[in-house]
Amino acid sequence: MNKKRMVAGAVLLVFVSSIMTFYLTRLVPLAYGGSVIVPREEYNLIKQYSKLFQVENILTNDYVDKIDQSKLVDGSIKGLASSLGDPYTVYMDKKDYQDFTTQTTGSYAGVGIVVSVDKDGHIVVVSPMKGTPGEKAGIKSGDIIVSVDNVKVNGNNLDKAVSLMKGPQGTKVSLVLMRDNKLITKTLTREIIKLQTVSSTMLPGNIGYIKMTMFDENTSADFTKALDSLKSQGLKGLIIDLRDNPGGILEQCVNIANELLPKGLIVSTKGRQSKDNQVIYAKGPGLQKPIAVLVNGGSASASEILSGAIKDRKVGVLVGTKTFGKGLVQSVIDFGDGTALKYTSARYYTPSGVNIQGKGIEPNYVVELPKNYVVTDTPDLKGDTQLIKAYDIVKSEIK
Repeated sequence: MNKKRMVAGAVLLVFVSSIMTFYLTRLVPLAYGGSVIVPREEYNLIKQYSKLFQVENILTNDYVDKIDQSKLVDGSIKGLASSLGDPYTVYMDKKDYQDFTTQTTGSYAGVGIVVSVDKDGHIVVVSPMKGTPGEKAGIKSGDIIVSVDNVKVNGNNLDKAVSLMKGPQGTKVSLVLMRDNKLITKTLTREIIKLQTVSSTMLPGNIGYIKMTMFDENTSADFTKALDSLKSQGLKGLIIDLRDNPGGILEQCVNIANELLPKGLIVSTKGRQSKDNQVIYAKGPGLQKPIAVLVNGGSASASEILSGAIKDRKVGVLVGTKTFGKGLVQSVIDFGDGTALKYTSARYYTPSGVNIQGKGIEPNYVVELPKNYVVTDTPDLKGDTQLIKAYDIVKSEIK
């Protein structure tokens, strides 16, 4: 009896569902005859992208040569992403995604320069990595990349430019750069670029110095090791060097900020989806020692989150020149087949509620480097005017 009732109930449910489907859906004609009933939402989506399907059908059947369907699909998806005009929103095929992951997880053969896109749509050098072909060739922060191996590039094909600069170890690549309104050509030999992001030393007076070149998946752990080592040596104050640090993984930046800041706000993010709306706090107690942070026009993204939090929370001071001004957060969707979508999912705001996109952060103390002075990996308390100023500030605040 119970079994019969269950069957009858199932039949009734199917009948009711069929009636609801009739009213809530539409008939969609099929290309090869007949029709199919689909939900209203899918019907509207098909109507919206009907021209895309028409073009695909024409090219598949009428193009002079046989079409590679996978390339057609990849090209369509890339077009969707690039149509936004956002250089940070890109569809990555297998090669692009592999190149992207090496930036934060491993090593690769290339020239060792970090690039971004300025407000005018140029590909601009954020910084050359220390000891890489880019630095050895004299490439500087602020240089605009005009072409790579005679292929013209701009902000609309940022990922292509990055891909062109990579290649087999020992091969050469030619870059045409714009500097001070003059074109210069640099020919570089690609090398294996190993990502070592943290270095540290103790300066006179037990003032620690930690330099971070970017925020990869190991940076916060390496920072903690460096800070613990300095503490064991009697640390009294700290200088953090973020000059020419282009940023990286937000979580790594937050972990480091949590070690430096007392309990309170680090950063907030705002996007269209609730998952992208975050308010991130430091747990405290923080370092509780004088801090100075060195910044310049090559300090971007996660570097600006860390330096902005330190400045806004009055935990330390910024010394140098105005930062780059990248106040956007990207998310990555891995499709599980070696491809992925990287897209801008949120804007971030410093503790004072400021989004620095296109604006940058003004340091507490604006200090220029001497003309033609090149910062090296070794702290220089004789010629590095920015470091000298930071050192003097921290020293004066030590109790």
